[in-house]
Amino acid sequence: MVPSPGATVQDDPVALAEIELCGELIIAASTADEERLSFARIDEVLEVDRP
Repeated sequence: MVPSPGATVQDDPVALAEIELCGELIIAASTADEERLSFARIDEVLEVDRP
């Protein structure tokens, strides 16, 4: 899909949500004691509930 001329990321709520989630992951990774975030920690940051 090609964005319309003059369209900005502010016009796309899905893009804004993805950017916010990426930011949350970056913050969590930068403050983590371990080298990599565990899947459980990623789920926690993204507020994912797994069965």
